[in-house]
Amino acid sequence: MALKGAYDVEHASSTSRIQHELWPLDGIDPKKARFPCCLIWTPLPVVSWLAPFIGHVGICREDGTILDFSGSNFVNVDFAFGAAARYFQLDREQCCFPPNLTGHACKHGYKHSEYGAAITWDDALQSSMRHFEHKTYNLFTCNCHSFVANCLNRLCYGGSMDWNMIDVAILILSKGHWIEWKSIVRSFLPFAIVLCLVNADCFVLGNK
Repeated sequence: MALKGAYDVEHASSTSRIQHELWPLDGIDPKKARFPCCLIWTPLPVVSWLAPFIGHVGICREDGTILDFSGSNFVNVDFAFGAAARYFQLDREQCCFPPNLTGHACKHGYKHSEYGAAITWDDALQSSMRHFEHKTYNLFTCNCHSFVANCLNRLCYGGSMDWNMIDVAILILSKGHWIEWKSIVRSFLPFAIVLCLVNADCFVLGNK
């Protein structure tokens, strides 16, 4: 009995160490397009000209490499639509990395394992990549936001497995940091120009 108790204590201690010993991350480096454990966002051509809050999102590995679902059966390494404009760094301490079926830090346990739990951040992203390499891209139902949501669910980020496209969009738009002032201009200037052209056209038509 004492031996079993000692084993349980040691097992719990080992699980705790695995859960919380995380590799230190390098700093964020926009010039090299490296954003460790970040969500990133950039405006989309044409689409963002009409709706500037709609854009393309990706999620980054621990070394800062960007991954994004940019087409059917294809997860791109490095961003598909130019430089990132906004980023939000996620906290790995809010993830569940179970070393085994009984080592979950989240409340979901078996459900998390069945969905596809991972023991590291990069392992979760790699699993999502393999999953989306067999997905058909759809602008409304299976897109870059869906890919990021799938990653967050595998990480059980924030203790939740209910991440979806809308949640991802709200997170990056509400908490994302602009990389520089030029990013703001790049995101909103085309929309401002389109708006001016529409207003000018309406004014001309109204005076005929």
